[in-house]
Amino acid sequence: MYFIIVIPVILIIAWVVFRKRGKAMPAGFQKLDAPLRLLLDANINYYHRLGKRERKRFEGQIAAFLQYVNIEGVGTDITDLDRVLIASSAIIPVFGLGDWEYSNLTNVILYPDTFDHEYQFEGGNRNIQGMVGTGYMNGQMILSRPALLKGFSPISGKENTAIHEFVHLVDKSDGATDGVPEQLMEHEYAAPWLSLMHQEMHRIKEGKSDINPYAITNEAEFLAVAAEYFFEKPDQFQQKHPELYLQLSRIFRQKPAKGNWWHK
Repeated sequence: MYFIIVIPVILIIAWVVFRKRGKAMPAGFQKLDAPLRLLLDANINYYHRLGKRERKRFEGQIAAFLQYVNIEGVGTDITDLDRVLIASSAIIPVFGLGDWEYSNLTNVILYPDTFDHEYQFEGGNRNIQGMVGTGYMNGQMILSRPALLKGFSPISGKENTAIHEFVHLVDKSDGATDGVPEQLMEHEYAAPWLSLMHQEMHRIKEGKSDINPYAITNEAEFLAVAAEYFFEKPDQFQQKHPELYLQLSRIFRQKPAKGNWWHK
């Protein structure tokens, strides 16, 4: 009789604890479905760099993200590959931060093509590949499917639009999208990071850097563009930009280049 009473009580307590206002259970309690795991293995180079234990944790975080963030298509149907690529874009920047949740994101909206500032994906002047919503669009992210696919293709180079946009969300988590994610940085690192950032922006203006010139738009764009490079081509980034590599390793608590530890 004791066990008959106690077991249901334990199950109820566990449900209350992990329910967390209707959100997903922690990543450690998640298991990714086999078809999605196969797509992850076939398309995400970052995943291949992880050890066996870290792969399981990455899979769990992918599964958790797909539970607490809604992914929908406008003018297109969402595929399993879309879900895996979007979720991977979200988890890659925060994988060193434990079971991070994007509290400032509820929906990712996938468009069939580039779009304009009026969120239209037909007609001229459509040059936006990804955007984090503000104002009435707060909590939304819009991505172009061609840009999403290209970011994980062999021709992506140093660029990954979806990772770029999720880095903006990480940056925004302290209330300001300013290139200084204060929740992730020790206070004493903020000033050196800003100084290094402005030095590199000056080098970009002079044509002496291989970082995408879009990075000189402002500090927030510099962080997002540099992070794309950091995660997509970590060995090259470390070789050409060792100081930036060190600073981004501190921010994201990852060292993705070969011969480094993945986490601090």
